[in-house]
Amino acid sequence: MVVTWRAAALMAVGMVPVVVVPSLGTVLLWFLVVLAACGADVALAASPRRVAVQRRVPASVRLRSPARSELVVTNVSGRRLRAVVRDAWPPSAGAQPAPAGAGRGATGPAPGGVGRYRVDLPDGESARLTTTLVPTRRGDRVAGGVTIRTSGPLGLAGRQVTLPVPGRLRVLPEFASRKHLPSRLARLREMDGRAAVQIRGEGTEFDSLREYVVGDDVRSIDWRATARRRDVVVRTWRPERDRRVLIVLDTGRTSAARVGGTGEGAGGIGAPRLDASIEAALLLSALAGRAGDRVELLAFDRAVRSRVAGAAGPRLMPAMAEALATVDPVLLETDWPGIVGQVRARMSQRALVVLLTALDPAVVEAGLLPVVDQLARDHQVVVASVADEEVAALRVGRDTVAEVYDAAAAARGDLERTAVTTMLRRYGAEVVEALPDDLAPRLADTYLALKAAGRL
Repeated sequence: MVVTWRAAALMAVGMVPVVVVPSLGTVLLWFLVVLAACGADVALAASPRRVAVQRRVPASVRLRSPARSELVVTNVSGRRLRAVVRDAWPPSAGAQPAPAGAGRGATGPAPGGVGRYRVDLPDGESARLTTTLVPTRRGDRVAGGVTIRTSGPLGLAGRQVTLPVPGRLRVLPEFASRKHLPSRLARLREMDGRAAVQIRGEGTEFDSLREYVVGDDVRSIDWRATARRRDVVVRTWRPERDRRVLIVLDTGRTSAARVGGTGEGAGGIGAPRLDASIEAALLLSALAGRAGDRVELLAFDRAVRSRVAGAAGPRLMPAMAEALATVDPVLLETDWPGIVGQVRARMSQRALVVLLTALDPAVVEAGLLPVVDQLARDHQVVVASVADEEVAALRVGRDTVAEVYDAAAAARGDLERTAVTTMLRRYGAEVVEALPDDLAPRLADTYLALKAAGRL
């Protein structure tokens, strides 16, 4: 049984007879009157266990995009249902305050928090209660129970129960970097010969023959075709297609570090490094898929956390988003020899291997350098890392002693990362390091440059 503020007010009204007849018997009598009224109200209240509740929630939604969770509440209690219904979601689901009359059959939001609704339903009727969700974290957001608190006709007391109503909303990566995709696709079309530019580079594929025009490279002249046609003919080339691209996402300890200081939903302390790596992986996958290459994804630390293989065309990006939705950092050191084994097991021919990890000097020297040395013998390796915007800002402040020391530490870190980058390039890897918002387009540009040079 639950009591309302009306029961407390009724008890306070008893002060009048107590003042008129000040005795213990008067107090006890009034207490019994209030107790009897509450008991009668509970008896007349609809049973919350005889309320049918169904939940309707979309299967998935992108991060920070709105979604709607609907509860269909049906009164099968045999009495009029006067109740407050609470639709519970975790804070990261981003439930928004309900507007007045949020849903058919609801009389309006109830005080006490987000996701509370007042309903007043005759027997056999239903109400549709709508909660807007704007999730702030990737992964599966699981709904809590639905709490129903009914009250009697007097509004003094009632009954309450929490019913398990399963619901799961999968929050996919935001893919904010897709805004860079049109410009990169335009460059890809230019490289692919669909614009007015033809390229010639090591490893490119023969496309077609055409007549020579002033300005063409004389090395592209096809002398046999020229002899047959009695006119100068040149070969045209297009970038290699059907190459293999393996994106390895490091989900180990270093991927949990927060970079930047403006991450939404993170209390102003930035977002995990892994989120920026996921954005870069999505943009590269979309670009490589449109270029005709075969893209695979591997999320790994000491075990395979997620994998995408065999998806192509329109199935590629949905498969990537689903695979990356539930990937979270693991507070373990990455097993770099294990990554070499995974790459060799999946890539028997030359491929582009993209390692999305951190350029931590200690980690690179201990584990990443030998891995790059082994992989670069058979594949084209690109190491992409997120730079910390907050660390970059430390180089500016020199007003106080503390800022001087912070700037010196940042400069020392820059020197160490520069040395690490030099060693990685000496082993044959391309290195891309950029701020969280710039990593995805920079990695896409590196892919296009490698493709134009025929190095895939």
